[in-house]
This record gives sequence, C-alpha cells and structure tokens, in this order.
Amino acid sequence: MEIIAERITVTTKRIAEAMKARDIAPIMELAKVQNEAGCDFIDVSIGPATKDGSELMPWIIESIQKEVDKPICIDTTNIAAMEAGLKAHKGSGRPIINSASGQTGRKEEMFEMAAKYNSQVIALCMTDDGIPRDANERTAVAFDLLTTAQGLGVAPQDIYLDPLILPVSVQQEQAMESVESIRMFKELSDPSTKSTVGLSNIYNGCSEEIKPWVGGTYLALLEEAGLTTPITDPGDKKLFDVYEKAKKVIAGEDLGNGDGENISKTLKILKSEDLFSASYLS
Repeated sequence: MEIIAERITVTTKRIAEAMKARDIAPIMELAKVQNEAGCDFIDVSIGPATKDGSELMPWIIESIQKEVDKPICIDTTNIAAMEAGLKAHKGSGRPIINSASGQTGRKEEMFEMAAKYNSQVIALCMTDDGIPRDANERTAVAFDLLTTAQGLGVAPQDIYLDPLILPVSVQQEQAMESVESIRMFKELSDPSTKSTVGLSNIYNGCSEEIKPWVGGTYLALLEEAGLTTPITDPGDKKLFDVYEKAKKVIAGEDLGNGDGENISKTLKILKSEDLFSASYLS
C-alpha cells in the first residue's frame, strides 16, 4: 500500500502563514518528517491560491525536491497553479494531479493536463449534483471518469479513483458505501485503476480518543476491499498500530485484549450494526 502524506496544507495555520511569508522552513520540516515516516508521495495543498498560485506552487515543489526525493501530489483548484507545479516537478517518480472530478471544468481539462505532462491523477467521484448516494452511483461516476480519461490518453493504472468519504459521526451509513465502491472500482478496467481516500474524513468531528480507532480500523477495511493509496499522516503511530491489529481482527483472529474489543466495537459502528455515539468505546 502506497501512502500520500497529507500534512503540508494551507488549512493548517502554521503552513498557511509559511506559504504567505514564503518561509520554507516549516514546510520543509514536514516534508522531511513525512519522508522519514515512509510516505510514497508528498501532498502539497495550496487551496485556490487565486492571487499567486502560479508562483507559490512551483516554489514549494522546487524547494522540497532540492532536499527530499519524493514525487509530489499537486493539490489545488487553481488550474494555472497546477500546470506551473507540473512544469516545476523534476524529482524522481511521477507527480499526481489532485484532482479531477465529474464537475463542470474539472474533468476534460485535468485529464488533458495529466496526459500532456505524463502525470498520474486523482479522480473524485463527484458531479455537479454533489457526492453520489451509494456505491452503485459512485461507480457509475467512476466509469464515466475512466472512459473520459482513456479517451484523452490517460491509462487506467494512472488514475486514482476516490469515492469520497463522509464522516461516520454525521453520515454513518456512508462508511461502507465507500468501502464497497473501492471493491467495485477494481472491476472497471483491466489493468485496474488505483484508488485513494482522504482517510481523516472518516473521523472528522470525532474526539482525539476515538480518531485512531476509527481511522485505523477503517483503513484495514478499505485495504481489504482493495484500496491502494490512502491520503493520511504516515507518522500517526497510534492509527497505524490500530490498523495492523484491525487486519488481524478482520481476518478472524482473537487478540484477547482490550484492543481487540475496541476494534470489534469500531467495526460495528463502521458497518452500522451499532449506532454511532461519541462515547461508543466507553
């Protein structure tokens, strides 16, 4: 399983301030920490960056790749900034565009750019109508994205389909719809596409105590369904410890301790067998 490291994002105050001030030190610190933790790609999220995105994105990419030899996941809604980042990307490995979708203006242009620069691309299963209701609808959007991408010269194995995870604390029934979507995506092409999720979305709104149990257990479910590449923090030791144990529980092993009990409770929450509450582990 590959990992796209998530921590260099404009949504974090410290990183947003560093981007604005052109202070590379905090950004570089996170790039090195995530690289040492074993990530395969480093996501650089600058958001819309409407004023200076075309200068900001290449500055960050060039700075990181001077010291960290990892491909970049170029994360922005600013198409000009996206292309500037692709032009600047010189390190080993191929970059990833984050992202195309079924929304107007986010499909053909993104796939054309991916083909032009020999980039991989994340494709969100979303249209102008929003996020689909279930796995079947997500897979229908995925098929349309895949067909469009192939017609524009992007191979299936260069596409990361994202079913779009929703918080279990808000839309509990959607957790397994995304898992089933990952399972169904594998049948869309031969060779099959890759798949990704923003893992933190599943525990958004949960307490710090619950987050690693929800995230780690859900990651094990997603991998069992065929997930290839989560977007997450590779240095989250507690989450990955839960993930390793959850794989054993899903395979039928009895851990014989409190961790196994917590994972079993979390599986019931994720599968909507028990109703979610903030105190479900108590």
